[in-house]
Amino acid sequence: MDIVFRGVRVADGSGAPSFRADVGLSKGRIEAIAREGARPLGGHRIIDASDLVLAPGFIDMHSHSDLQVLAKPDHLAKISQGVTCEVIGQDGLSYAPVNDAVLETLRAQLAGWNDDPPGFSWDWRSVGEYLDRLDRGIAVNAVYLVPQGTVRMLCLGWEDRPATASELDAMRTMIDEGMAQGAAGLSSGLTYTPGMYAGTDELVALCEVVARRRGFYSPHHRSYGKGAVEAYAEMVDVSRRSGCALHLAHATMNFPVNAGRAEELLHLVDRAMAGGVDITLDTYPYLAGATYLSALLPSWVTEGGLDAALARLSDADTREKIRRELEETGSDGCHGVPVDWRSIEINGVRHAHNAHLVGHSVAESASRTRKASAELYFDVLRDERLGTSCLMHVGHEDNVRAIMRHPAHTGGSDGLLVGNRPHPRAWGTFPRYLGHYVRELGVLGLEECIAHLTGRAARRLGFTDRGFVREGYAADLVLFHPDQVADTSTYDDPRRRAAGIPYVFVNGVAVIDDGRPTGALPGHSLRHMS
Repeated sequence: MDIVFRGVRVADGSGAPSFRADVGLSKGRIEAIAREGARPLGGHRIIDASDLVLAPGFIDMHSHSDLQVLAKPDHLAKISQGVTCEVIGQDGLSYAPVNDAVLETLRAQLAGWNDDPPGFSWDWRSVGEYLDRLDRGIAVNAVYLVPQGTVRMLCLGWEDRPATASELDAMRTMIDEGMAQGAAGLSSGLTYTPGMYAGTDELVALCEVVARRRGFYSPHHRSYGKGAVEAYAEMVDVSRRSGCALHLAHATMNFPVNAGRAEELLHLVDRAMAGGVDITLDTYPYLAGATYLSALLPSWVTEGGLDAALARLSDADTREKIRRELEETGSDGCHGVPVDWRSIEINGVRHAHNAHLVGHSVAESASRTRKASAELYFDVLRDERLGTSCLMHVGHEDNVRAIMRHPAHTGGSDGLLVGNRPHPRAWGTFPRYLGHYVRELGVLGLEECIAHLTGRAARRLGFTDRGFVREGYAADLVLFHPDQVADTSTYDDPRRRAAGIPYVFVNGVAVIDDGRPTGALPGHSLRHMS
């Protein structure tokens, strides 16, 4: 063997009880598993792993690393917490397929998520070309979803109307081409423009293409606040009518209106699954959400694109109309709930003169500058050209725990890697599951939690040789100390590496070796064989 882990405790990703074994790797694969009592394996390198748990590498089912994994391919935020595969192209907005005009728009719109690095080479336009770019060398493996909002932008621009028959055909063709080139499915962001302009029938028509390609649909649905259960029900209806497998992205129940209502979502999921609908979901183990600050705006404000939105934010009468919708009636961008500016924390700005806003709620900053909260909000959006990110402190612990126990649950960080103070979930999601929710609280057992984070996700992605510790499988592996593993990233200091994870292997190559990043780039795109 190239490497042998001697006497390691194996949690194989199935949820079955762990066992002691020697595990040997060769040529990027798990070559042999010799259970305790069998003849020990020999190899060129022997690692005494008797104090460690060996698990499949964690699969981040909802990631926003689309750009940063290329700009900083060593990808320390993810490999340091044991992630060996990420699902990108999320929330209906990403950078392929594009043309020149749409790419320029997306670079501005998504700067709060992904930055817009100066001098970066945008040398792709199609999904296949983007996957080729990933294949030049990244630290983790990556799965891509065709973004529905980007596709709609290509075919309809920023118009808030139903697609014509010819436009619908064009979108279906783009999705089919993207999946033929290797995408695993379709994502949408139905609180983000322009994807939110699509009606249910339009989404069904798009998902029919995904179903034929045996992919899955991953929606950020229309509301996580008022009307959340109804929004989830719409996605189940899309899945049932189209025949497309459904993966509910960051399946949370947030805002005061949803305190204690997780069981309503879970009953909906259970009934649908009993009726034959193929459903999985993911969550992150934190209470705060994160997005770009302009996402709170009513959808009509951004119709027509960036310049049109900035013009509306510059008009006094229009600003007052927006304020009423935000603060009194609840905008669709804020999930139908009147915004509480005390819960909206600015955590990333592009201009140095706005750095004093970072780490403070909109209400706090407005009070210090003697402005109304909405006025400060509008002024920041204009000055930053919408390129600002925020945290939304709107979650409920009882909901988080209830949903993570569900047998359809998987893990997803929803992590944004850029900004002055990004959400700590980008660096801490997976060790937080193992440390806080398994060891400290006992919400899940260790083997069951690992199954959520590995094997269950692998089955959703259609992998036949990843996600489990089995002979012949790809050596995407993580070794951790079960009594030490923990997230150390915080809201005040979010870019801190996890504790207790000394080894991470991607395709058999160590990316974390005895606690040290190696700089190796063994990852690549994992193309869906539709």
